[in-house]
Amino acid sequence: MKPWNKYLERIGYHGPLDPTAETLQRLHLAHLYAVPFENLSIHWGEPIQLDDEALFEKVVTRRRGGFCYELNGLFAALLRALGFDVAMLSAGVGRPAGEFSPDYDHMALLVTLEDRWLADVGFGDSFREPLRLDERGEQREGDLAYRVEETSGGRLILARREEGGSWRPQYRFGLEPHVFADYAEMCHFHQTSPQSHFTQNRICSLATPDGRVTLSGMKLITTRGGGKQERELDESEHAEALREIFGITRSA
Repeated sequence: MKPWNKYLERIGYHGPLDPTAETLQRLHLAHLYAVPFENLSIHWGEPIQLDDEALFEKVVTRRRGGFCYELNGLFAALLRALGFDVAMLSAGVGRPAGEFSPDYDHMALLVTLEDRWLADVGFGDSFREPLRLDERGEQREGDLAYRVEETSGGRLILARREEGGSWRPQYRFGLEPHVFADYAEMCHFHQTSPQSHFTQNRICSLATPDGRVTLSGMKLITTRGGGKQERELDESEHAEALREIFGITRSA
């Protein structure tokens, strides 16, 4: 298992390791509770390298988080090491006006077992456990529901609905397998372009058993159940929150 046992320690995972749906679900949830979705490298001038060794060093050794290419890319490597059949997928993120961002704007994962599963530990506030890819009915998680919709163009759409609300697309994706190099152009865009939302605001967010805790810009947002608390921080308080809540320091 070496060095992947260090990854399992990083996410606090002590469950079964055989490539089954139960193992996938438990690894997925453990990852979301331990590794934050964050874009701090972009704001700290740290180039993001999309390869297993660099990502392992950042997320596992330095105990950092990352955004979709990093988190799903490294999670895919862990799953492969455990014997899972996993492919990296290209997705475009849904926009308020109804269109989608370009291909390779997001990475999701296809895990093929007896059933096919959509896994994603790099989309921020999204599903906690993998979704059945070929299920067309809603798949519920508490007050949220998800479903996978087919399109006339042969792609699939992941949609989400809050209790009492309407369905909203999260992203549109295909099932062709990809490699890190395919995401390089969009990864560079998100690190450098003023048009990327990742260059416009610092974000660090982590799922919790009863909600989520997020640093968005200088605001600390804590949700528990149906309640939300927000507090504006100064730079010293921001650095303290990163350290105490997310285990991240600038020198890490």
